[in-house]
Amino acid sequence: MRFPWKSAAGVVPLVITLAGPAAFAAAQETHDHLVTQCVDIPPGQDRPEFGCFVIETARNLTFAEPTIYWHLRKFPSRRAAEAAKTKAGVVGEVQGQVWLSDFGPQEMKLEGGENVAVIGPLELPRAKTYDAVFMEAVMRPLDRSRVHTHPGPEAWYMLAGEQCLETPAGARRASAGGSMTVPPNVPMELMVVGTAVRRSLTLVVHDSTQPKAIPSVWKPTGRCLQQPSAP
Repeated sequence: MRFPWKSAAGVVPLVITLAGPAAFAAAQETHDHLVTQCVDIPPGQDRPEFGCFVIETARNLTFAEPTIYWHLRKFPSRRAAEAAKTKAGVVGEVQGQVWLSDFGPQEMKLEGGENVAVIGPLELPRAKTYDAVFMEAVMRPLDRSRVHTHPGPEAWYMLAGEQCLETPAGARRASAGGSMTVPPNVPMELMVVGTAVRRSLTLVVHDSTQPKAIPSVWKPTGRCLQQPSAP
């Protein structure tokens, strides 16, 4: 199975060469590299500068089809976004910007806001209801996620920087303006590569009866520290 890198320009296959981690030596910093998971921050509590944070969760959603797309739009105010969202929509505010996530077929009639991206397909596991968890991640070069799986698909929209996702199928990358998806129940480790702070909007749609993330014993091989060849 081969995973493509998806961007606004289309789908670009990625070929990995066997260059060593020295290619990314410039990304090394003196900080302790985070191994992070996405967490809820209670109201009134200060959020750390770096990490992955749950912004909003839409609970107990139902979908008519087993495949959906993530329709991501920006709005000038939360009130405008709330007025425009569908039944399955979720509104979140990230660094002063209001985002609306709606879910449905690839071609979907939606009103209002600025269309940013349509990301998918997202293949849903069989479940009675689903939760859609909308998150923001801010991570530094060589910060990484814990090794884990999700009981549902995960998707990213990249705001800044570059990330690399390693799964048993290989490694693939996305950078600012691009997107990436992964199917349910796939072991993964995400790493920030390049030299810039990476910021992304992240979505997990999962079976409501299960946690959004589950630790995995799968061992990554370090492919994200190998330099990609030109497409």
